[in-house]
Amino acid sequence: MSMSTPTPSPTYGDCVASLRTSLSFLESSVATLGAGVQDFPRLSSVLKTVRHYELIPQPTLAAAEASLRDEIGPFVALLLDRADRHLERQARRIETLKARAELNAGRLSHYPPSSSGGGGRAGSGYDDVIGGKESKGKGSGKPLDGGAALRAKVVRQRKEALKYSVERLELEVQQKERELRLRLEQQP
Repeated sequence: MSMSTPTPSPTYGDCVASLRTSLSFLESSVATLGAGVQDFPRLSSVLKTVRHYELIPQPTLAAAEASLRDEIGPFVALLLDRADRHLERQARRIETLKARAELNAGRLSHYPPSSSGGGGRAGSGYDDVIGGKESKGKGSGKPLDGGAALRAKVVRQRKEALKYSVERLELEVQQKERELRLRLEQQP
């Protein structure tokens, strides 16, 4: 008995054809997938979400502001205090300079201008106006020896320094009185 065996070729042929069709579909799918993935880095940057100010929740924003205020607030207050102190110091310095200028103007107005044109104290008649002794001493005809002349010069210099100090203190008193009047006027 012979058994007939079916021929494998038509069955294998159908399998091979089906396999080739599947393979072509697979290649087409890979090509489509490759084309879709090729632009993926650009798409990821385009589609990436960006958090804007409006998108942050209000409690998070309030907490961040409070934290920033707590962190920076003392430094801002310190800098403002330093600026205020510096401004007060500068205002006092300006007032001192104004008072000194007034004092110098007052001192200069008491003395006649120099006739020699030198502008300095020596030989300008300053000692004659201040001391008065020099003109008396010259007029008496009795010359002073070296030690007595030196002592007279020291005495004149002390007298000038004391007059200057008195004038300066008087102007300072006037300045303080003006400041006190201004403060009293500014108070309600």
